[in-house]
Amino acid sequence: MSGSTLYLMLGLVLTALCLGTAVARPLGLSEAAVALPCALLALLSGATDLPTARHSVAELAPTVAFLAAILAFGQLCAAEGVFGYLGSLTARLSRGLPKRLLWLVVVFAAVITATLTLDATVVLVTPVVLATTVRLAVPNRPHSYACAHIANSGSLLLPVSNLTNLLAFTASGLSFGTFAAAMTLPWLLACALDWGSLRLAFRRDLQAAAERRPPLAPVPGYALVVLVLAVTGFVATTAVGLAPAWAALAGVVALAVPRLRRRQLSPAGLVLATAPGFCAFVLSLGVLVAGVLHNGAEPALRRLTPSGTGLLAMVGLALLAAVLANLVNNLPTTLALLPLVAGSPLAVLAVLVGVNLGPNASYPGSLATLLWRRNLPAADRPRALEFHLLGLLSTPVIVTTVTGVLWLVAGPLGLR
Repeated sequence: MSGSTLYLMLGLVLTALCLGTAVARPLGLSEAAVALPCALLALLSGATDLPTARHSVAELAPTVAFLAAILAFGQLCAAEGVFGYLGSLTARLSRGLPKRLLWLVVVFAAVITATLTLDATVVLVTPVVLATTVRLAVPNRPHSYACAHIANSGSLLLPVSNLTNLLAFTASGLSFGTFAAAMTLPWLLACALDWGSLRLAFRRDLQAAAERRPPLAPVPGYALVVLVLAVTGFVATTAVGLAPAWAALAGVVALAVPRLRRRQLSPAGLVLATAPGFCAFVLSLGVLVAGVLHNGAEPALRRLTPSGTGLLAMVGLALLAAVLANLVNNLPTTLALLPLVAGSPLAVLAVLVGVNLGPNASYPGSLATLLWRRNLPAADRPRALEFHLLGLLSTPVIVTTVTGVLWLVAGPLGLR
């Protein structure tokens, strides 16, 4: 067995250990508690080298900086009551009808996911939705599932919606506006198809009307204005050649300074809101994946990757990305596939469809889905067979259809 093969096997084992720990979180350990030692071991053992690791960290650093800022911004929005208000508004607009509530939850989750990342939907919106179903006394399964599925499907729209989007945005070379224009119809279709599949699967749960309606929460006017300005800033900054992290940072400052002055937030709490452990985990995982590719995985993966920008090639690429995401998680899949398609913006976006929508087929597909399941009360966790059966029946059709629409949209935008 050659040295490269041994290094490849060691890199794969370390990557699996890194991901497995992030999923299981034994003893409540941070994702970085194992990821950092794994990356260090890869360097010391030769499973990756220093130039490869440096290059990986340098490429990921701007993306991770934005991730830290947007996670803190989402936590501050929650503390200001943004999600509580939107959740109560959703309940009032539903008029006590579960079918209408499901549609509104899909819209609510899609908007929050698109503007504040899928992590905000999984961690902050899901509890609000569950509490809303309790207040209305309606079954929570369809609405809980909607949070998980739309956290993935609803993350197609903007470069800021998902860590995979940030990576794809950098690799595509597109402007913020062009990226959003290309993904608007695919995003709408993905959310609509997921809504349709959930309504069909849980049609019995959506029959009875609600027994009561909760009051409307206070309007967090200042925080809502800051949120709108921050999202506008994401577009404006990239239009003038600045990183969108600056707009997110401005939003953090606008919400954090008043809370710091009122002593409702400590500097340490603000730092923790950036999820430093998760950010270190992402950088460490990038180092491990770069080593695996460097030691022989890239040629094999390249042979599997369809070439060209035809419809069949793009659908094949998206399905390949979806399958790999469910086997090894969507973040390593994104890191592995993007270098192979970086010369074609359309191919980059097709990969993004696969790694964002594909994880709805299984728990391991994305960290967001795993986090959603782990954070649910034990009584509300879905049966594994039910979750995977629904995902496997709906996801391939949705990935294929959405990729086809992306291919059609790409023509007028000059991306083929």
